[in-house]
Amino acid sequence: MDRGLIHIYCGDGKGKTTASIGLAVRAAGRDLKVVFAQFLKSAPTGELKILAAIPQVTHLRGDENCTFSFGMDAEQRSKCYASHAAVLNQSIALCEKGLVDVLVLDEIIGAYNSGLVDKERLLYFIKNKPESVEVVLTGRNPCRELIALGDYVSEIKNVKHPYDAGIPARTGIER
Repeated sequence: MDRGLIHIYCGDGKGKTTASIGLAVRAAGRDLKVVFAQFLKSAPTGELKILAAIPQVTHLRGDENCTFSFGMDAEQRSKCYASHAAVLNQSIALCEKGLVDVLVLDEIIGAYNSGLVDKERLLYFIKNKPESVEVVLTGRNPCRELIALGDYVSEIKNVKHPYDAGIPARTGIER
């Protein structure tokens, strides 16, 4: 790619990660190198098995105990921050070495909003990324500064969800 753009998939609806996976698979299908980096994720989900089977996709993920920041004590927050920093730094390093065409930062917006990722490091990277790298950020409630940096900003709205009716997440569908 000559010029990589910035995508933001945000909103309170289901499908932000799913959309980013779709883009990752599409890119890999065109033999582009993809890094799929996850933040604020707990147990492994079904799509990771498929992504692991695609040679053009590298999956990065930090500590599985970094999920809901509101329940963390200071030590847990510190460990989560360090884990996220390692994932972000590795992602950026791969981009700077020219080893990435598409970088997905899944749930980075939630980590950003929760103070569980270095905001300045992320913003600096987005503003100064290698020109050819396409970057995807997912999560709820992106700040104005992130939105301003986006070329594509897609909001996924929750109109109705089975969880509201008491139906828990189902294997193969939501996880």
